[in-house]
Amino acid sequence: MYVSARSDYALRAMLAVAAAAPGGDGVGELVKAGSLAEVQEIPLSFLQSILLDLRRAGLLHSHRGADGGYALTRPATEITVGDVLRAVGGSLTTVRGLPAERAGYHGVAAGLTDVWLAVHGAIATVVDSTTLADLLLANNQTRTAP
Repeated sequence: MYVSARSDYALRAMLAVAAAAPGGDGVGELVKAGSLAEVQEIPLSFLQSILLDLRRAGLLHSHRGADGGYALTRPATEITVGDVLRAVGGSLTTVRGLPAERAGYHGVAAGLTDVWLAVHGAIATVVDSTTLADLLLANNQTRTAP
């Protein structure tokens, strides 16, 4: 699995939106794109494209205007790392630019498809069981540890 800058930035932005809410769930709290870009050190034009993908995927909603911004569409406990990665990058695992399930081999290399599918499954297990809330909780525990 290759984690692109786009995927990394998308997760950082989603975590920042989730953390902005008083309860840490990110629902209903509006965060401005400019603020996200500044705090997370993400180029604003690149971030705006990422936020559009996240909105199209149904993970964020936006409000326009002076009091506008972005908020999660559901609680941080219900949004996984996998949801975010798929929204901005498509398949979790690619082989030569194709989803792992489309990698075709024959002859002595035929077994590689099974390996790539197992890798894909292992990655999916981790990212689909880790929520934004899990990451925020881990961050809070790290900060308060002696």
